[in-house]
Amino acid sequence: MLFNSIEFLLFAAGFFAFWPLVRARDNPRWLYITTLSFFFYGWWDWRYVFLLVGTGLVDFVAALAMVRWPARRKALLIASLGSNIGTLMLFKYLDFGIANASWLAHRLGSDLAIGPIGIVLPVGVSFYTFQSMSYTIEVYRGQLKATHSPLHFFASLSLFPHLVAGPIMRASDLLPQLASHRRPTLDEKWEGARLIAFGFVKKVVIADNLAPVVNQAFGSAHPSQSTTYWWLILAMFAYQIYCDFSGYSDIARGLARWLGYDFNLNFDHPYIAASFAEFWTRWHISLSGWFRDYVYVPLGGSRRGAAIGYRNLWITMVVSGLWHGASWTFVVWGALHALFLSVERWTRWPARLATVPGGRWVSRAIVFVLVLLSWVFFRAESIDQALAITRILLDLPRLTLELAPEIDRNALALLGLIALRQGWVAWRTDSKSTPPWGSRPLFESAVVVVLLVAAVFLRGAGSAFIYFQF
Repeated sequence: MLFNSIEFLLFAAGFFAFWPLVRARDNPRWLYITTLSFFFYGWWDWRYVFLLVGTGLVDFVAALAMVRWPARRKALLIASLGSNIGTLMLFKYLDFGIANASWLAHRLGSDLAIGPIGIVLPVGVSFYTFQSMSYTIEVYRGQLKATHSPLHFFASLSLFPHLVAGPIMRASDLLPQLASHRRPTLDEKWEGARLIAFGFVKKVVIADNLAPVVNQAFGSAHPSQSTTYWWLILAMFAYQIYCDFSGYSDIARGLARWLGYDFNLNFDHPYIAASFAEFWTRWHISLSGWFRDYVYVPLGGSRRGAAIGYRNLWITMVVSGLWHGASWTFVVWGALHALFLSVERWTRWPARLATVPGGRWVSRAIVFVLVLLSWVFFRAESIDQALAITRILLDLPRLTLELAPEIDRNALALLGLIALRQGWVAWRTDSKSTPPWGSRPLFESAVVVVLLVAAVFLRGAGSAFIYFQF
């Protein structure tokens, strides 16, 4: 069920209509959240609800077993992690592994040929398995007490706003909130409405209007050979994926506010980052924090010397790339960011450049251009296509101010408005200034009304959120 659909609007209206009747008591509240969230998830395919339940039950039981038999905590954690990772391997990476094994066998002279099984990837499986894993990891570490109520656990795991595309809410953040209920204040309800309005505009006005142009560029049988064209297309994709995903996160956070809960910020204007380290504190914050705390730090972080630190950085970023999809293009995308972060850590070039007047703006430009180059591999259909586009992008003598005839002028105008807004946000961040209108209720009310009108009349062709495929 898509947030940007009539079905979801009807579902949300029904959910919130009866919410006041059940929210005051624990078991009715948890049962209501779990049941309706399972319905929300099962709207795509009811059979995958059993996968969600199975994944959750393994971790719920494992956590209780850790309390009952503390001496076996490590074995129980390994079993829990193995179950979750095994689920991902089966549904997400099995066909990828088969294809690569067949390729390798062919290169070695074998006639072995195994066709793909064609398992359909369940929506949101990468998100809820990571959240479920966080529960057992935190119970194992002693950071969280195991809950004895399956309804409490499944209400946290399946809460519909974050279920299929995040933010990835750690158990220690959400379970305590769900243990009781606090009615949202009027200010929190208004903040929720504002977040939802901004989220819908990001998705249906910006992302969905840029998507057809980007899809046509990458799907063309005879792609343009214009360097200018591809740099503009990449800029459009950069803002398409940002507005698509951050739009979902904004809507999810707004819905949570209406329920009386608080979801963590997931995006914080990543394209104003002046370093790659800063970029990863602003982009997909819940995922980058998850990999930092549950992969990079357990590997040793940078505590055991520079060489081990670089190794752990590369492992974390490559695994992060592979998390996004079973394709070598995602692996290369993760490796590129590992390279950028490694060079940055070794040379400390952003800090050096910051001492020069205007240096922070130059750093922003460098980071943004390199992020665009890495997006080629994230979006491309194959390594060959990504390399072909990269060659065109790096043919800088052919970069001109003359627009390619293939470029869509409406999308270009939208891109220009977005760029102006990002520049204003960057300036405001550096100057630590606030808008002259402050937080005047009348102005904010007018903005929300304008955003909602824009979402209705300026929307693009409806499409699923990009991160549903991950």
